[in-house]
Amino acid sequence: MYRKHTFFRALWRHAVLLFFLGFALFPILWVVSASLNPANTLVGQRLFPTTVSLANYRELFTSEQYPIALWIKNSILIGLTTSALVVVMTSLAAYAFSRFRFKGRRTGLFASLLVQVFPQMLAAVSIYLLVLSIGKLIPALGINTHAGLVMVYLGGAMGVNAWLMKGYFDTIPNSLEESAMIDGASPIQAFYMIILPLARPILAVIFLLQFIGTYSEFIFASVLISSGEKYTLAVGLQMFIHDQYASRWGVFAAASVLGALPIVILFMFLQKYLVSGLTHGAVKG
Repeated sequence: MYRKHTFFRALWRHAVLLFFLGFALFPILWVVSASLNPANTLVGQRLFPTTVSLANYRELFTSEQYPIALWIKNSILIGLTTSALVVVMTSLAAYAFSRFRFKGRRTGLFASLLVQVFPQMLAAVSIYLLVLSIGKLIPALGINTHAGLVMVYLGGAMGVNAWLMKGYFDTIPNSLEESAMIDGASPIQAFYMIILPLARPILAVIFLLQFIGTYSEFIFASVLISSGEKYTLAVGLQMFIHDQYASRWGVFAAASVLGALPIVILFMFLQKYLVSGLTHGAVKG
């Protein structure tokens, strides 16, 4: 009787898991199927197409009008640059909020979180004018530059990320830094040599989430970037479907599949840090 009860309980859990797994994988399978359909339309599209062809992928790499490889390269460079700078800035801010006690600490934390409540798109016009004004003084940070776009992304990345990393730093024992300082390490050495290695999981999470958000961001990239050779992937993709009477859904799906590969590769590379322990082996009783 006990084995029967255990079997049905495990069966129920696996059924729920399979349901949500299918729910999550269905859109992906549908896009892959559309990318392999040479009909180049969504009318009559099936999950398993009757005709499979790589024509849409070949068209991507032979068309001079849609430089998909260049768009993916631009998105990767912008995403990696933004994510790396966000990790550096956030780790410094979170460490200060976690370890130091100063006037305005709680106010600063709540203020940084409050800013995140309002979507950045509400300030799209003001941000455009601000970047335009900065570009007159520093052309490398102006309109239609990747550096200017990165600068905008950095401005809205501190709030939630700082909270997440601060909570992680709070769980790391202060005794580790105190021991390092007794041995002669400075506070900055204790931070880089003791705290950051133990905080690899949260650093990887913030890096990955920021990369995904930046890589797929469309609104500011479309507002601040105007030339085709500087387009990001998100902006370039809408070129395939912007014409109401000549939408190229098959090529669009193929470009979407190729564009998702960098995120999958990065996730596979960082997964060992995402599932690792917080301070595993740091303190032994």
